[in-house]
Amino acid sequence: MTQWKEITTEDQWNEQFEGTSNKPIVLLKHSTACPVSFNALKEYEAYLQNKPNSDVDYVLVKVIESRPVSNQIAEDTGVKHASPQILYIKNKETIWNTSHWAITEEHITAVLD
Repeated sequence: MTQWKEITTEDQWNEQFEGTSNKPIVLLKHSTACPVSFNALKEYEAYLQNKPNSDVDYVLVKVIESRPVSNQIAEDTGVKHASPQILYIKNKETIWNTSHWAITEEHITAVLD
């Protein structure tokens, strides 16, 4: 199974964001206090358990625990914060994003495969 990597600092975010020029990322903004977000995380992990796109890195930010990182992501991408929220970023540009109940294994598969 492909694993997601948790980002907890702005330096880690900057490294990931800059790296999207070489390898895109899919980032899940996750709230540990929200049942909708818990469902989104299950869908994200279900996608990763099957045959995820290997040309992409997968990352996660816990929005409560890492609020400054979450805010920086919104600023850098120009995508208004939501939680849960998923973003597909390539060449420092957000190619796709969605939030809440639209975060499903099926939707992620349709976008990435």
